[in-house]
Amino acid sequence: MAVHDRSEILTAKRIVVKVGSSSISGENAGQLGALVATLAKVHGRGTQVVLVSSGAIATGMPLLHIDNKPADLPTSQALAAVGQSRLITRYQQVLEQFGIIAGQVLLTADDLEGNLTRTNAKNAMNRLLELGVLPIVNENDTVATAEIRFGDNDRLAALVAELLQADILVLLSDVDALYTAPPTEPGATRVVTVAADDQLENVKIGGSSSTVGTGGAETKVSAAKLANASGIPVLLTSTANVSVALEGQDVGTWFEPVRAGE
Repeated sequence: MAVHDRSEILTAKRIVVKVGSSSISGENAGQLGALVATLAKVHGRGTQVVLVSSGAIATGMPLLHIDNKPADLPTSQALAAVGQSRLITRYQQVLEQFGIIAGQVLLTADDLEGNLTRTNAKNAMNRLLELGVLPIVNENDTVATAEIRFGDNDRLAALVAELLQADILVLLSDVDALYTAPPTEPGATRVVTVAADDQLENVKIGGSSSTVGTGGAETKVSAAKLANASGIPVLLTSTANVSVALEGQDVGTWFEPVRAGE
């Protein structure tokens, strides 16, 4: 079904939600439980939910006593190898309280570019959803090299939403919406809606200031436009707002999709 505005989120049949590392790790680790509780509620009303979650590297950092994001790929891969199993375990422990099973899906960009691997990924995730499983998708950092990386999980989430023909993509971050300038700057105001043909020329967009994440407003806007091009609307808001966002309330920034024939 097509979702045309926030109010129709409640009737969406399939939703992809993306959450970033900084929203569920460190001082924000407590948000993971609230996020899962919201997803469980949405799942309980019959909506199929796919979660794209960053956080493997961030989860591995304290375990290996590394304080800052590593600059070299092998260390990042090692951290992902340690952190991914811990991350999925955290999700599963909370989901089991609601009687929901998590299914781990790790992808590289190559997986969604080759016809056979793309079809396999699509079929596997569709079957997980049919079985009532909540797929949790992340980049396969342990094997991904620079040439086969998505670059950020915002882009991965947009590609997964397109692959699964989701009704809506929800991008969660530390900021509650897109603003006309970084929200710390005086005079910055919330952008309520972005039309499909709006190039946001009057919006000053910045990158990530997180010590663990790789995205920022720039990657989220790019991902939103990518999903919009496939006819999928996007809601950008904060992880703290996820409950009211998935109830269709007026929060965040709504990116309108390109309509068929436009």
